[in-house]
Amino acid sequence: MASSVKYLRVPPNSASLAEARRRVFEFFKTACRSIPTIMEIYHLDDVVTPSQLRSIVASEIRKNAQVTSPKVIDMMLFKGTEELNLIVEHSKQRHHILGQYVLGREDSQDIGTKEQGSEFLKNFFRSNYF
Repeated sequence: MASSVKYLRVPPNSASLAEARRRVFEFFKTACRSIPTIMEIYHLDDVVTPSQLRSIVASEIRKNAQVTSPKVIDMMLFKGTEELNLIVEHSKQRHHILGQYVLGREDSQDIGTKEQGSEFLKNFFRSNYF
């Protein structure tokens, strides 16, 4: 199955910010084209839809939208390409994909903000913080 997706690679260095931006869009297109293969490899149909995975990929890219250095963008593209290669080549297991990209997105609250636990634990935590 990995042979059906074209081998991904990042060219050496971007000459300008515009070229780096173009490469980011190309990476996004390649990642979106890989989603059906990823869904098939990891049997994700029962957990997430392809459009949800597409929005997860887009949010990962948007998370670093403030970066303006072409060298930093190239380094992030390299890391993203390597991550996509590992996923497509089935170097990760299903629970890695679910934990990092699917389930890790749903509940992003801090542990400290949750109002869970007994009254004893609440008092304990309150009294032991300086």
